[in-house]
Amino acid sequence: MNPQKYFITGIGTNVGKTIASAILTEALKANYWKPVQAGDLNQTDTHTVQSLVSNTQTVFYPEAYRLNTPASPHAAAKIDGIEIKLSDFKLPETQSNLIIEGAGGLMVPLNDTHLVVDLITYLNVEVILVSQNYLGSINHTLLSIEFLKAKNIPIKGIIFNGINTPETENFILNYSGLPCLLRIGLEDKFTKETVLKYAEKVTLNP
Repeated sequence: MNPQKYFITGIGTNVGKTIASAILTEALKANYWKPVQAGDLNQTDTHTVQSLVSNTQTVFYPEAYRLNTPASPHAAAKIDGIEIKLSDFKLPETQSNLIIEGAGGLMVPLNDTHLVVDLITYLNVEVILVSQNYLGSINHTLLSIEFLKAKNIPIKGIIFNGINTPETENFILNYSGLPCLLRIGLEDKFTKETVLKYAEKVTLNP
């Protein structure tokens, strides 16, 4: 069976992409790659996922860009005096499954002309969309889905994060026709044990 490669993107910033990435990495015994890290270089998303994954098979690849300022990648890169180029991104060569964690949402700029969605197209990988339940999330989720479809980017499914809101989730699933891969509830703290618990619930049909 060919290894699976999934790009984890969200309907916005701070919607739970890193936690979802850790759970998927554990569930698939996948390798992990964060192409762009902006800010928090002493405690990156890669560090966070490393601290939450229990299996010993996962390989963590270095970021293509490590930017000092917690800001949009295009702005953080300018502060560092560099320009992010799509040609600098190379998918890690691996026979294992691969989880790729994006930065922010689909329309986050990488440079003056390219967005995160352009990176997804460039890498030619399938998307898993993380949706956090909040007032307005239906709009943000469906807009993200429609944009991905307009770009002919395949979507594996949706992960819902946060307060369980059946009316919201059911409408999104029914309208989009996409499957729910996982529901992540509110937790006081995410630990290796918590991640293992959710990893067993992931539904990723071929």
